[in-house]
Amino acid sequence: MPTEIFFDPLDSAWKSDSLRRIATVWETDKIQFTFATVPTVAPTLFVARVKGRLQHELRLSGTPVKFSRKVAFRGIGKNHTREVTNYIHKQVEKDAFIDRRLLEILKQFTVIDRSVALDKPSESNSGRYWYNLHIVLVVANRRRIRLEHEFAKLDRAVQATATKHRYGIAIRAWMPDHLHVALRGPIAESPAEIAYAIMNNTAFAMGQNAIWQPGFYAGTFSEYDVHVVGGSH
Repeated sequence: MPTEIFFDPLDSAWKSDSLRRIATVWETDKIQFTFATVPTVAPTLFVARVKGRLQHELRLSGTPVKFSRKVAFRGIGKNHTREVTNYIHKQVEKDAFIDRRLLEILKQFTVIDRSVALDKPSESNSGRYWYNLHIVLVVANRRRIRLEHEFAKLDRAVQATATKHRYGIAIRAWMPDHLHVALRGPIAESPAEIAYAIMNNTAFAMGQNAIWQPGFYAGTFSEYDVHVVGGSH
């Protein structure tokens, strides 16, 4: 494995791409990196910057390496897939609703699509991508949605957005003041682009009103968590 001196210019260049190297495993037949990044970076851009800058630095050092065209990308977080999906599934039942009518409405809008296999990668010409996101949107001013027809309209907008952008939504759960979604994202879209697409399309469905708080939560997850990260740095 190269010394840290080799990585100094690389880390600086990656920092300009909003990529912070956390760990490195350097073997004779493969290199594994773990990075922290920001929600505006899409998987395809991430891979292009990591691979391209590494190849460039290896050429400058006099040790050019020809990598395979295929890469493996996996978004990881603190939680596993099962933990995330179970958490979303139990959103309604863990809340103590006095209004039983509202409880029954919310149960209708906890939707599971078992055809979406979050443990399977998205295949492309450039490689295999495990790109799962848990997105949470919060209603502006914590206003509470209570009417069934409003939930129905909003949920149709989420479904339409997923169809248009090819999001594989495995589970979603509507609550009176927030929305949880677990999905497999298209590898050319960043977490921010995905979150804003859902926000904008649902807002449009509600009369082009700003129904959400400006920010969002977007967390990556997979069958593994950050504890599997090894190597140095």
